[in-house]
Amino acid sequence: MAAACARAGLRGAPLAAVRLVSAKTGFGVEGLVSALQRSWRAAGDVYLLGAANAGKSALFNALLRSDYCKSRAPDVVHCATVSPWPGTTLGLLKFPIINPTCDRIFRRQERLRAEAEKTEEQLSDEEHKYLNRLKKEGYLVGRVGRTFQRSKPTPVIDFDPDLLSYSVDEDPGHSPRKPVEKEEFSYNEVKDARWCFDTPGIMRENCLLNFLTDKEVKLVLPMRAIVPRTFILKPEMVLFLAALARIDYLEGEKSAWFTVMASNLLPVHVTTLSQADAVYEKYAGKELMKVPMGGEERMKEFPRLVPQDITLEGIGATEAVADIKLSSAGWVAVTAHAQQKLLLRAHMPEGAALSLRQPPLLPHIPNIRGARIPGTAAYRTKKPPSLVENLKASGNR
Repeated sequence: MAAACARAGLRGAPLAAVRLVSAKTGFGVEGLVSALQRSWRAAGDVYLLGAANAGKSALFNALLRSDYCKSRAPDVVHCATVSPWPGTTLGLLKFPIINPTCDRIFRRQERLRAEAEKTEEQLSDEEHKYLNRLKKEGYLVGRVGRTFQRSKPTPVIDFDPDLLSYSVDEDPGHSPRKPVEKEEFSYNEVKDARWCFDTPGIMRENCLLNFLTDKEVKLVLPMRAIVPRTFILKPEMVLFLAALARIDYLEGEKSAWFTVMASNLLPVHVTTLSQADAVYEKYAGKELMKVPMGGEERMKEFPRLVPQDITLEGIGATEAVADIKLSSAGWVAVTAHAQQKLLLRAHMPEGAALSLRQPPLLPHIPNIRGARIPGTAAYRTKKPPSLVENLKASGNR
């Protein structure tokens, strides 16, 4: 990440920290809060910036419910809209940042230390259910708590007998109701406040999502942990990811492994090079390939697939040599025997980015697979175990 920022020209201001987080499962969020409090404190406003669908609104909501936010703010601030469709954050949502005083830092450290000492066996039934749900949604799991809770007053019941009585000619469903008062910040709460802003996503050029409908986007963007799917292909075989991408294995001495890292809702189909064009013409836009959806009329307006040749040399059967990045649809990790040369041809819709990543992001991903399924090119899927975060590493130092 630091190297990518340098290549992009962000050299003027040094990076304060780079954090691996999951706003969906809470992994790393407590550590991010600690890093923000150490480096930024409450010295200025904070803006969440990034491309559409990068997860800014999910992170905004996670920080809103954490110690980074003033204790009363979650009751007043509406959560950001989390949607797979780009541009759903239409305004600048914000919440006031808590001032990390020495006393608050100390109390937060005590809470994190106490939570870190709890083992999974010591969790309550409710916490166990919550943790197990998070494990299904992601591989890196953490817990986000609140140290500074606002004590809520006991609600006062305003008894009005006129609202509870009605005649036979009246409909109780249309009884007059008192308007609900909207909670707002006081002057003292905001006069010197610093704010954390959620911003609309930056629309990216050459992004596959630009060509998809909202229903198709929901299938392409993964909502749960991706399960790697590995296939072994011989030369002159073809792998389809839905009708969005196609990888042809044109030349090579031996078989090679192709591990698909994409939404589990997108189907993968393997066929021969001689039948690939016919398969695409017959099933693109239909249920078998899922995306795009809408039949022949949808495919008439969908961009044609454009080929790009790729040459690789394997480094071993247990380590991927490169990732073929398929825009926002995911990537395919390619693994081949040492010194084996491969000629591939990858296809993406015209206008969508296709690139090669070397070294691969997860070089040993082909090893996470089950037994070979007899009579097919596929291996049985095997979900890696989830890693539950140790909150001791999240505290201030």
